[in-house]
Amino acid sequence: MGENILGRVIPDDVLGNKPLFAGAFARSPQGRKASPPLKAVRPGENKVLASIKEAIKASGLKSGMTISFHHHLRNGDYVLNMVLQACAELGLKDLTVASSSIFPIHAPLVEHIKNGVVTGLDCNYALGPVAEAVTRGLLPRPMIMRTHGGRVRAIESGDLHIDVAFIAAPAADAYGNINGVDGPSACGSLGYAMADAQYADYVVAITDNLMPYPLHPISISQSLVDAVVVVDKIGDPKGIVSGSTRITRDPVGLTIANYAARVIEAAGLVKEGISFQTGAGGASLAVAAYLRKYMEERHVTGAFGMGGITGYFVELLEAGLLRTILDTQCFDLVAVKSLKRNPNHIEIDAGMYANPWNKGAVVNLLDTVILGATEIDTDFNVNVTTSSDGIIMGGSGGHSDTAAGSKLTIIVTTATRTRLPIVRDRVTTVTTPGETVDVVVTERGVCVNPRRQDLIEKLSQRRLPILAIEELKRQVEDLTGKPAPARTSDRVVALVEYRDGSIIDAVYQVE
Repeated sequence: MGENILGRVIPDDVLGNKPLFAGAFARSPQGRKASPPLKAVRPGENKVLASIKEAIKASGLKSGMTISFHHHLRNGDYVLNMVLQACAELGLKDLTVASSSIFPIHAPLVEHIKNGVVTGLDCNYALGPVAEAVTRGLLPRPMIMRTHGGRVRAIESGDLHIDVAFIAAPAADAYGNINGVDGPSACGSLGYAMADAQYADYVVAITDNLMPYPLHPISISQSLVDAVVVVDKIGDPKGIVSGSTRITRDPVGLTIANYAARVIEAAGLVKEGISFQTGAGGASLAVAAYLRKYMEERHVTGAFGMGGITGYFVELLEAGLLRTILDTQCFDLVAVKSLKRNPNHIEIDAGMYANPWNKGAVVNLLDTVILGATEIDTDFNVNVTTSSDGIIMGGSGGHSDTAAGSKLTIIVTTATRTRLPIVRDRVTTVTTPGETVDVVVTERGVCVNPRRQDLIEKLSQRRLPILAIEELKRQVEDLTGKPAPARTSDRVVALVEYRDGSIIDAVYQVE
């Protein structure tokens, strides 16, 4: 058994040669980047193939290999299901699916696991029937859960080798140029597909919108794409929207947002050139709305806004409150349209966004980030991977990446959820280490990480309800009682990687 710096014990039989988490910046890169094989396309050769099956055959995909997908269509994606059905019909087995995220629409994947077509999963976020099936022990091998930046790091370093990448392409031409802003299935930025296209041995663009050559604008170049397949429909762009992408009107949520914005102001970050990222949820967007008021009062223009981009960020850009938006993923159709028409709305790849092992990720330049939580413990460790009963219902995505890079990381959450306290002695699963979390804001008050004595001094001069996180835990448990830990077996069903590739925690099978 191996034990990491957070006291999380990982069985040796699943840990293998993976390093244990030793701190947010304990590991440094070594070696060189991986690379795909050299190839040449001769004049007159045709990249357009008749079907997904023909593309699979042309790729040389065999049982035991790894195939990848991106999640920009989110819960509207059809491509992963179509490709796996074709793989099953061709008799392929023992595949690893490296999808940047998995959503409820991917429920057919459960049957492919049962039938042995898929035996491994590698993703940054998982929600729905597949996530629940994995938690209950269906997958033969532990699922690998990474961060958005960590996935690019793994691909570039060779930790995650992709044999064939299947890219859902809202627009493509016959030579393989791709973008995400044209066509009936437009999803916006293709930031999470770019590393797959660059490093996979074989790249297939699957599109429902074949356009004349040359396609413009180009997000992924023809020089990276081996084959193009035209299908009836790659997805439903309405599925991009997940939950609320509007500012909350709930009084509790507005109280939390007001406190968070006041923390940012008190920290001295409301200044010319401020940079920030929020989530797409109602409370997070409310923080941005309060922050907007401070910016307008002080005639401040932000350098950039970042993250899953919503219409509210587009409003800030068009109002002149942001100079630019840096976009790896659009969270609604307003953002998709903005990316197409506004040159200051800039598409970036996930490596530029958050890869910890490159020459400078954008997360390092964030002044503040607003994040959520399923659970927090008294050491400020955060769980957004599992629910309190141990079921996988999310994952880091950019959570750990932005927390590590930002000057001020704020967790906003209600003090209870479904009658359970948010603050625990020990979170069910560690997603983001407490050393990278600065402040927790609830409707009951503001808890500051003792590591940030400078921030405690600044906030103590303001009329903010500051309390120790232990006191918040006591107050809430007086109302709810102390929750029982999740009932799990000793079998590991998922390994949670920190952004540097070290193992920060494991998810155990739910009984």
